[in-house]
Amino acid sequence: MMKVAVIGANGKIGQHLVEQMQHAKKHEVIAVVRKEEQQKAWEDRGVTAKLGDLEGPVPKLEELLQGVDAVVFTAGSGGSTGDDKTLLVDLDGAVKTIEAAESVGVKRFIMVSAWQSNNRENWAEALLPYYAAKHYADRELMRTKLNWTIVRPGALTDEEATGKVVVGESLAPGSVPREDVASVLRRCLDERGTELRAFDLMSGDSEVEHSLQSMKEMA
Repeated sequence: MMKVAVIGANGKIGQHLVEQMQHAKKHEVIAVVRKEEQQKAWEDRGVTAKLGDLEGPVPKLEELLQGVDAVVFTAGSGGSTGDDKTLLVDLDGAVKTIEAAESVGVKRFIMVSAWQSNNRENWAEALLPYYAAKHYADRELMRTKLNWTIVRPGALTDEEATGKVVVGESLAPGSVPREDVASVLRRCLDERGTELRAFDLMSGDSEVEHSLQSMKEMA
């Protein structure tokens, strides 16, 4: 059993992930949130919750991650904020979390990125700052000695999960329910074929577990 910190646990993907992990009881989950009312809400549901500020200093994040085995970074500034918050949260907040995780000995780090963030030619014109933030946060993670996985989902929806996805290093544009993204993140904690891999994720026709196991064949 690993102790897993979900950064951005109040976001839509983060909420699904924490709920799934609480139900599965395979690993101990820690919901990391920004506000005290969010912390209390998780605690009222029997989930360990901690306050974490991605715009704060790295030493505070190091304190937060002491004793943690794995980090799943699902945080984001959201579409209603400006480019300044995209820079401070999606890029610098992610990099500070990476630095803190490496500093305190976290072994596993799973990053939620964006479809084709690794390929500038496919970046949406209206989302260039967001894509740039994801691109460079991913690159910083890949430079570390952490056992990383980078998941690049397509357009996110709030539709009910299908439990069926497709993964690959370069997928055509598409969409995927946030709940299915959370299922993939949870499975990545234990699926050896996903280690040190970055991949696109869309809705597909294969069960999550089978899709992730196919990553071994792509290596």
